[in-house]
Amino acid sequence: MPRSTSPPPASSFADELPEVFERFGRVAVRRMFGGHGLFHEDRMFALVAGGRLYLKTDDENRAQFVERGLAPFEYTRRNELTATSYYEAPAEIYEDREEAARWAQSAWGAVLRKGSGAAKAPRKAAAKKKAAAKKASGSRR
Repeated sequence: MPRSTSPPPASSFADELPEVFERFGRVAVRRMFGGHGLFHEDRMFALVAGGRLYLKTDDENRAQFVERGLAPFEYTRRNELTATSYYEAPAEIYEDREEAARWAQSAWGAVLRKGSGAAKAPRKAAAKKKAAAKKASGSRR
């Protein structure tokens, strides 16, 4: 009987992923948004939703997912379907730890290229300050 390359049952799926990625490095699983986030060095590189694993992509690694026919994680917001930068992981990673590490490293690269997010915080604060100033000047008229 051939071995299945499908992921384990959803109930234990997220809990088994640190073992799947053991050759990549330490992975923590945290519950979030009705699913789970997978973190390495306190940064999320993957997510589990609907019993499926999705890995972080960007312009540099997305093609390897698209070429394999792997779909992005999508959600509905304001009655509109929105695709994210997380794409479904290939099935072979559940059977091959070296392959899992390779795909995780690709996702990790996308995380690192994006940056820590710290650079966005000052811009966001500046935008809020600017909006508050504009609102205040408009109320004085």
